[in-house]
Amino acid sequence: MPAASRAASAKSSPAYVCTECGWRGVKWVGRCPECQAWGSVSEQAAQTGPRTAPRPPASAAVPIDQVSAEPARARSTGVAEFDRVLGSGLVPGATVLMAGEPGTGKSTLALDVAARAARGGARALYVSAEESAAQVRLRAERTGALTAGLLVAAETDLAAVLGHLERVQPDVLVVDSVQTVASAEVEGAPGHVGQVREVASALVRATTTRGVCTLLIGHVTKDGSIAGPRTLEHLVDVVMQFEGDRHARLRLLRAVKNRFGPTDEVGCFDLGGAGIVGLADPSSLFLTSRDAPVPGTCVSVTLEGRRPLLAEVQALLGPGGAGSARRTTSGVDSARLAMVLAVLQRRAGLDVTGADCYVSTVGGVRLTEPAADLAVALAVAGATVDRALPLGTVACGEVGLAGELRPVSGVHRRLVEAARMGFRHAVVPTGSLRETPAQADIQVTEAATVAEAAAAAFDPSAAPSAPGRGRNGHGHEPRRLAGSRGRIGP
Repeated sequence: MPAASRAASAKSSPAYVCTECGWRGVKWVGRCPECQAWGSVSEQAAQTGPRTAPRPPASAAVPIDQVSAEPARARSTGVAEFDRVLGSGLVPGATVLMAGEPGTGKSTLALDVAARAARGGARALYVSAEESAAQVRLRAERTGALTAGLLVAAETDLAAVLGHLERVQPDVLVVDSVQTVASAEVEGAPGHVGQVREVASALVRATTTRGVCTLLIGHVTKDGSIAGPRTLEHLVDVVMQFEGDRHARLRLLRAVKNRFGPTDEVGCFDLGGAGIVGLADPSSLFLTSRDAPVPGTCVSVTLEGRRPLLAEVQALLGPGGAGSARRTTSGVDSARLAMVLAVLQRRAGLDVTGADCYVSTVGGVRLTEPAADLAVALAVAGATVDRALPLGTVACGEVGLAGELRPVSGVHRRLVEAARMGFRHAVVPTGSLRETPAQADIQVTEAATVAEAAAAAFDPSAAPSAPGRGRNGHGHEPRRLAGSRGRIGP
């Protein structure tokens, strides 16, 4: 077949497109290879058109050192935690996508950002495609975001949104949400792949040429990914995930993509009846205030991005019923708990057979990094032998299947945060302090195994005032920890 005939045949051949994520293929498949959705691939006629011809550019290319960076300087939003995640604020002409589950406070945070911008003298436009203008006003009254400089419009048509953008000429634009705005020029209901792509593309083009700081609110699917085509994340400059349990106060804002700043920063917010407030010191939400130690509790230091947070782990063991024992967790990975229990049983001599085990965190925080293994192990050990860790003790380290403790990253930042919060004794894996300066205001004990860590944590009187080189930091065997269900120690 001639080359021209093959090209014409390729242009006229149909394409198969996924209606969920926009994936394209040359043949039909039952399951989309991109988003793994079943039955979402359908046939679509291939679009043909003339090729784009070159034309003279509107402006010549210039050396990069001669380009002025002033138009792209970030502007603070007035919300410190929001600026932390963005880098330093909103960049004119940039588009930010903030997605999260329903009820996490996305609209409340966006309304607060728009209101603060209006109070600072900027023109702010809040376009709501999910609520009426009256409903937005009621929420603004409740959260303290009611200001005369904030303009509100309830629109679901893309053309009307662009019309408001042309008439108001805002400095800050909020669209809530991008999945509920539709264009009459594109087939499909709001939220369809084609609609989301067209709406996002039109808004990005319009706001980029005008230098408008744009904040788009997005929905997520059941598995937590952003609803719509993957193209949506490529079109915008910043992608942020707003996380949090709807039954807890804590909300975490993470940057998944950021062209203007780091992606390892985390913003912490407290969502209450009066609105959403940034938390400069969120560790107090995850700790329980008590005057006397309680068996089955241990505090760990977790890293959320580059930010150390103290979190308390609580464990409770009860008599098991008929059948297999229960393992219930809240804020802790159940698979990690099962592994820690097996290590305590086989490597530390702790008998948890037949006992129901309940492990939870305080304040709704979720511990996902392996550095929390040691705190879980010490909490379970204390609940098993009915002994409490002394007040002011913190532990962090990864537990291996052989019972060894593995060093974790960011030990220096963890110890500094623990000392700042008033903790005076820390148990860490052996080797953690080789490249970490010792903390003068916190006593650090290194341990090689989980058994040594438990003995040192429950008996801090034997711990040294400075890190040593022995098995538990001071060169001699750790004491055994005994209780009704066994003992911990070699």
